[in-house]
Order: sequence, then structure tokens, then C-alpha cells
Amino acid sequence: MTTLNELSESVSGQFSNLNGLHPGLWPLAPRLLAAVLLLIALITLGWFAYWDSQLTDLDMGQQEEQKLKDSYKQKMQQAISLDALKEQRKLVLQYVAAMEKQLPSKAEMDALLSDINQAATGRGLTFDGFKPGQPTVKDYYAELPIDIKLVGSYHDMGEFVSDIAKLPRIVTLNNLAIATNKDNILVLDVVAKTFRYLDPEEVSTQAALKKGAKK
Repeated sequence: MTTLNELSESVSGQFSNLNGLHPGLWPLAPRLLAAVLLLIALITLGWFAYWDSQLTDLDMGQQEEQKLKDSYKQKMQQAISLDALKEQRKLVLQYVAAMEKQLPSKAEMDALLSDINQAATGRGLTFDGFKPGQPTVKDYYAELPIDIKLVGSYHDMGEFVSDIAKLPRIVTLNNLAIATNKDNILVLDVVAKTFRYLDPEEVSTQAALKKGAKK
């Protein structure tokens, strides 16, 4: 029966005296070892020469695929919310239009001042002063302060304030102060502020002034 030592010596003997022999004439053990080493060398060469770059390209492709998926999801979300955004924009435009209707134009300012005057005289109040101030021009609207002094009863003054609040145009009452005059009659001092939108020429002028100020 062949022992392990005898088998080892038999295999080792196959690797002796190989110099000068063609590999095809080698014994079985050297040929098997040479084939295994050649296979390992080919796999290593293929890895560095071809598969490594292919795997790198594959990894980059997977990353690009993920980016495209994320971009697609984002665009889908934007498309889903587009209708909601359009509806919100519509509501905002309606609100802006409603606010603009409350701002008179330059030509309508006289009518608004007349409404304020009628609101006072309609409640039995007497004007002791009505002095429009210098308008303050903003980007798209102008603010006009009016110093008003009214004489009358406390009840009539309250009704006047209520009537001003009901005007279709925006009018605010500021710095209200009530005192009595020498005849012990109530006197109301108040600054009424009205607002009007600028006409296109005024808007262009304001834009030019703002641009010049930046320079």
C-alpha cells in the first residue's frame, strides 16, 4: 500500500529534470501546476485590463441611474403640486386685484376726500381744520396724510369713525386725540391717511429714481 511519503516523493520527482523539456512533455503534476498558475495569471491580467474598468463604469452607471430616479421623483412631485400652485396663484391675484380696487387713482382722490368730508358733515360734525399733507410716494403707491380737526358730540365722533371704516377705499385714522375747546365742546384731532396707486408714469419715475440711488 502506497504511503504518504512515497506519494510525496513521487510527485516531487515529477518536478526534477524539467530543464530543456517542452512543457507538453512534462509529467502530469508540473503540467497541472503550470495550468493553474497560467489561469491565475490570465484572471489577474483580465481584472486589471478589462473587468476593473467595467466594474467602475457599472458603478458610475448605477450612480447616474439613482440621480435620474431622484430627478424623476422630484419632477413628479412638482407636477403633482403644479395644479395646487396654480390655484394659489389665482387666489393671490384675486386678492391683489381686490386690494387694488380699494386704492384710488390720482383722479379719484378728490372724490375720496369728498367722501371723508361728507362722512363728517353727515354726522353733524363741524370742521375746524382740514389740511392735506405732503404725499409720501412708495414703489407702487402713495400715502396722503390729512390733518383733520372736528367739533361735535362724542357720539357723533364715534359714528364718524365707524363711517370711515365702511368706506370702499382704504382710509386709516391715526393719532386720535379728543379735548374740549373754550366753549366746553369736544374737539377731535386726527390724522387720516389715504392711499392711492401710482399711474404707469409715476411707477417708471420711481423705478428710475431707485435705480439712480443704487448707482
